[in-house]
Amino acid sequence: MGYKNRVAVLGAGLTKFMRRAQETGKELCFEAARMALDSAGLELKDMEAVVMSTAPDAFDGVHMKGEYLADGAGGFRRPYMRSYVGGGSGVFSVIHGWYHVASGHFDTCLVVAEEKMSPCMPHPQAAFNAIYDQFTERPLGVNLLWIFALEMNRYMQVHKIPLETISLVSVKNKKNGLDHPCAQAGIPGEYTVKDIMDSEVLVWPVHRLMVSPVTDAAAAVVLVSERVAKRMTDKPVWVEGVGWHLDSSYWTNRDLYYPKYVEYAARMAYRMAVITDPRKEIHLAEVYDPFAYKELHHMEGLLLADKGEAPRLLEKGVTQRDGDLPVCPSGGLMGVGNPIAAAGLMKVAEVFWQLRGEAGARQVSRPVKRGLAQAWGDLMQVGTVVVLGV
Repeated sequence: MGYKNRVAVLGAGLTKFMRRAQETGKELCFEAARMALDSAGLELKDMEAVVMSTAPDAFDGVHMKGEYLADGAGGFRRPYMRSYVGGGSGVFSVIHGWYHVASGHFDTCLVVAEEKMSPCMPHPQAAFNAIYDQFTERPLGVNLLWIFALEMNRYMQVHKIPLETISLVSVKNKKNGLDHPCAQAGIPGEYTVKDIMDSEVLVWPVHRLMVSPVTDAAAAVVLVSERVAKRMTDKPVWVEGVGWHLDSSYWTNRDLYYPKYVEYAARMAYRMAVITDPRKEIHLAEVYDPFAYKELHHMEGLLLADKGEAPRLLEKGVTQRDGDLPVCPSGGLMGVGNPIAAAGLMKVAEVFWQLRGEAGARQVSRPVKRGLAQAWGDLMQVGTVVVLGV
């Protein structure tokens, strides 16, 4: 893939994850953008372009949400674009910003992602009913939990995975989340497998403590060209690879045990980053985990484990913060919260902080030179991947 500029992440910002009745989405964008700019040592006037990522307009309860959030995100009087691919939006926003800078059109780009889900009543799930086929699916009362329960059950059945093993993802990530200063109150904690298994069954086999919560938050990163990066810092974090893939929306025509859309996105990013053995060349991964099983499902799609092997790696402790391949050392969505678009950008920010050695109590115990952030969206069809390295 040819491009003009090498691109670096220079700074990142993240707001507290919580349900907010007071702050607007604009204010959340401003707070995250301000933190990212401060950490990069730059001002808004230094940003030549702004990319905004935010999921369905219904989540904030406003029409044309990209335009509504523009001034809060710093998009006034400069090139400004909104990208949206469902839950994959946060990672895709970095890909979008990467193109702005890599193309040579801009030397700096501020990337902001926001979600204010709590005002969506009675629940954000209600916004999704309209995406299903109005004749064959919608009359069934389909929601995302319903769909993901089917996928989780298929994944478990094909590979003979016990529900207790799936619960270990919740145990791991909720414990990791205890060290995250932005974690949503009541989400992280010291849980046992029994605690997870004893929580309410929402749609079999999905239990309440296997699902990430409704959250309001914003995240931001500053992307710059190599020329600016070398002037501003002696420890740049480079965007080494980007990848994305859109599979068919006809989920009923696919075998849900394996996420091909993630594999195709990962292969694209690996080719760009010249990665031939991701299990050895990726040192940590922030995998998208809105449901506990999804971390394992996506690890296999990312080629970090053979099909059906991810649960065994989890059981052996390989994916722990001090393991050979730390996965979601931040706590992920299960341990911190899930503000859709902002959750994906959080994962990019977490890899950035890990590679800089600035993750605080979340810092993995082994040296890391390359990390991966991944997100997924829509009806089990969108894969987005970013590889960062030093």
